Amino acid sequence: MIATIPAQEVKRRGMSALNEQLKDGPVWIIANNTPKYVVLFADDFRRMRHEAFVEGCLRSDAECRAGLAAPATVEGLMSAFDE
Repeated sequence: MIATIPAQEVKRRGMSALNEQLKDGPVWIIANNTPKYVVLFADDFRRMRHEAFVEGCLRSDAECRAGLAAPATVEGLMSAFDE
């Protein structure tokens, strides 16, 4: 279950409103009955970014090995963007 908290509660109580819920993972802040923000610990954010980067690198490598991508140069890419 994803933890949620109304934005008004955060406004009223500050970070203390989030501290207990953050122990179980990210917390969605709800504004106007819509999830607007996600709060998580910085270490969790860094870990997620690193995992996404590694996953992207592995996927790119697999695509290259499968012949789904062609080698390119910076000049070639810039020329393609100009067109």
